[in-house]
Amino acid sequence: MSLPDREKTELSRLLRRVALAGLVGSLALVSACTVRPLYSSAPLTTGSSANAELASIAIKPVKTRYAQQVRNNLIFGFGRGAGEPASPLYSLDLSVSEAVESSALVQVGTDEDEPTAGSVTLTASYTLTDAKTGVVITVGKRAITSSFDRPRQEFASYRAQIDAENRAARELAEALQLSIAQDLVRHGKAAS
Repeated sequence: MSLPDREKTELSRLLRRVALAGLVGSLALVSACTVRPLYSSAPLTTGSSANAELASIAIKPVKTRYAQQVRNNLIFGFGRGAGEPASPLYSLDLSVSEAVESSALVQVGTDEDEPTAGSVTLTASYTLTDAKTGVVITVGKRAITSSFDRPRQEFASYRAQIDAENRAARELAEALQLSIAQDLVRHGKAAS
């Protein structure tokens, strides 16, 4: 057996120290990360979770069929199927507009210029206010487009448009729910 080489021992110690310093540095970097799940149970503004805050939003009545579809999907999404809140913390004023456009003019085998595809765009503007104080928390706008085929039969074309409106309303409600949840998180950080 021979004695260990002094240079190799010092080199291995140095490598261990560098590796340990790298490990400590990477742990410090990772621990400084402030990302958290949006729907976590961590408190936002009033000591309740994001789900509880979303469930405490009352949505004002709307006038059109497609706006009512958006409102119904929002109520279901906010309350996770529980319906409207009994004592809301927030009030949401919702305005939804619709634009229906022809997307393509393609008719094979006819001389008619009838559109065979269309799109429905639903645009929602919203204002979220504190129900007790009336202070505006956030204002926003989101839009969703849904395409549909336009068959030659009038009722089938009308039904396809209604189905596209329903799809757009469902997707718009999901986008609004996410946007409002983010706004509540930002509001909670500003309030604390």
